[in-house]
Amino acid sequence: MKLLITGANGFVGKNLTVHLDEMKDVDYVTFTRQNTLDDVPSLLEGVDCVVHLAGVNRPETEDEFAKGNVDLTQALLSKIESTIESTGRARSIIYSSSIQAERSNPYGVSKLNAEKAVIEYGTRNDVAVRVYRLANVFGKWCKPNYNSMVATFCHNICRDLPIQVNDESAEVKLVYVDDVCVELIGMARQMSANQAAKGVTYREVEPVYTATVGEIAQALSDFKASRTSLVTERVGDGFTRKLYSTYISYLPRESFSYKVPKYGDERGVFVEMLKTKDSGQFSFFTAHPGITRGGHYHHTKNEKFLVIKGQARFCFRHMVTSEIHELFTDGNTPEIVETAPGWSHDITNVGDDEMVVMLWANEIFDRENPDTYAAPVQPPELSE
Repeated sequence: MKLLITGANGFVGKNLTVHLDEMKDVDYVTFTRQNTLDDVPSLLEGVDCVVHLAGVNRPETEDEFAKGNVDLTQALLSKIESTIESTGRARSIIYSSSIQAERSNPYGVSKLNAEKAVIEYGTRNDVAVRVYRLANVFGKWCKPNYNSMVATFCHNICRDLPIQVNDESAEVKLVYVDDVCVELIGMARQMSANQAAKGVTYREVEPVYTATVGEIAQALSDFKASRTSLVTERVGDGFTRKLYSTYISYLPRESFSYKVPKYGDERGVFVEMLKTKDSGQFSFFTAHPGITRGGHYHHTKNEKFLVIKGQARFCFRHMVTSEIHELFTDGNTPEIVETAPGWSHDITNVGDDEMVVMLWANEIFDRENPDTYAAPVQPPELSE
């Protein structure tokens, strides 16, 4: 498959070309501001489908909407049509429009008229044309302080700059740039393989997310605050996952890392890494040779330990039967040791070097209700 991508240096174009670079069976050429329309015939050599992303969405004057969207599209299509006789083929077109085409503002009108030009091209030449009226696209590499609220908010919030929210309750529809790329590539494959029906079809990129301006601003502010509180938002799925990924992509390089508190005493150090709202927290601790940590039990709380350096002895004592159990593990053998409620437990560094242990607890530590009760464990050799 070979594509011609217009507007390849724009927000969607940059993401699309990176996705395409990952594919061994795809070739593409680009039409950018560095090209002229006279370059189009040569660029079309071997091209199966044209992905038309180029356009203007925030010009200095309103008449530039028509020039950058309608006039450019018409001129591009004219150049494409001029090659039909010599090549014996009319290229399929994928056109990136906007939901603003449903409105009467200058930008929307220009996108609607550009759509009409693409539709007329498809009708004249009996080829497949797909028009995507995209919602507000968000994701990495979108220019801040331009025409994307999400990009501007991300850029400013992670730099401690103020943001302007005119109407917190205003709803916006959004699509994620990676979802856009996946859809466009899938459609381009169908067109290139002559598997797309001829004629004009309006398509949507899914999923489309709906959120208020206030909700987005609050979510981004919470992302920033999580570096201090260590409590992460639910960033593993859906819109929040994609919004968080977008936010992180705007971090300045000097913010790629951040420090977390470290608590130390004569036994070693304890460091909390990450806390979740409903899936516990992650931390690690160290222990010097011969040091024992723990010596307590829980009613409901449970923990998972992973020794990643050193040698450890875990001891357990049942709080009712006084049954004793011990086991040994070390950093050379990945092995999870899980504590059970109702068993007092401790861990001793039985090696000659510092011991480092990762720890997951199923709940965030609550100083008011820690569910942690001191109860020393007596190993078998000490109870004789």
